[in-house]
Amino acid sequence: MSESSRSDPLRLTSIWKRGIMNAKGRVTFVVPADIPVQIQGCPQLERLAPYGDVVLHSGRPATPEEQLERVRDADIIMNTKNLVAWPGDALRALPKLRMITTCSIGTDNIDLVTASEMGIVVCNQPRATLKYVAEHILGMIMAVSKRAAFQTSELKAGRWTKMDNIFLQGKTLGVIGTGNIGSEVARLAGAIGMEVVAWTFNPSAERATRLGVRFVDLDDLLRQSDVVSLNVRLSDETREMLGGRELAMMKPGSLLVNGGRGGLVDTTAMINALNSGHLAGAAIDVFDQEPLPPDHPILSCEQVVLTPHSGDNTPEGIEALHEGAVDNVIAYLEGRPQNVVTR
Repeated sequence: MSESSRSDPLRLTSIWKRGIMNAKGRVTFVVPADIPVQIQGCPQLERLAPYGDVVLHSGRPATPEEQLERVRDADIIMNTKNLVAWPGDALRALPKLRMITTCSIGTDNIDLVTASEMGIVVCNQPRATLKYVAEHILGMIMAVSKRAAFQTSELKAGRWTKMDNIFLQGKTLGVIGTGNIGSEVARLAGAIGMEVVAWTFNPSAERATRLGVRFVDLDDLLRQSDVVSLNVRLSDETREMLGGRELAMMKPGSLLVNGGRGGLVDTTAMINALNSGHLAGAAIDVFDQEPLPPDHPILSCEQVVLTPHSGDNTPEGIEALHEGAVDNVIAYLEGRPQNVVTR
């Protein structure tokens, strides 16, 4: 699309009808938090110049009041890295708001029911970073199976501590959730010689053949798998889907990898399983509290690999998210919304 067609007022008829533009014919875009600084200075933002003005805030808001004040005049919010949550009360305090686009796949930090009731369009990015996140998950599987974090800490402490690693070829990976990321994790695991079983809400023989997996029910997956990878989205149906009962079903000495959402697992039950030795290790990129507080009990577990919700945190992944967020905004402004998750 040419710059002239982007700025053509005739292309923005739907926006005038919604009353989004201010008296000067401009849309106000707000980034409520950008920490660590990523989107500031991003060339993708220049694509929004024909439509309106971007207001950037770098630090995390200290209070809910400060959060609301930052976006009081926003027509469109660009939420980076799930840094800011939008519960119903916050959305109801923003009558001018018409759209939220996320720099992420997940939207569990936004009250989608209230957004729908208020006519706020919420858009995510279901495929933008799937290959980066899937590769990160594979890397975590490798790291925890080879005891990389533990043996590194031992060497740094001056101890030459050896312990058995886990050979992955021929072992069984259980993939919970075969959406975009889970499907790619299954493909990568198959490429290194792992057998893959999977669980999904909607299994089919056609999907199993296409993905190269065998669908089983959740209990069977837990009993069969040497490594379990969580890749399902967080919802009322999946919250704490792995609790004490489910973790006890896992093979003694198996590994748990969570690249989905922290709320998918009962954290206390997981820590107990690690400390008892029932689980040989865990690799976690997402937590029940983010940022992770310094006294969180998971930090005292030895056989863990932890990353700060950074599965897509590569230069290529970040650029893809920024490009996708701007694509969503422009598509909405031009009356052809895409990746809409609200009803």
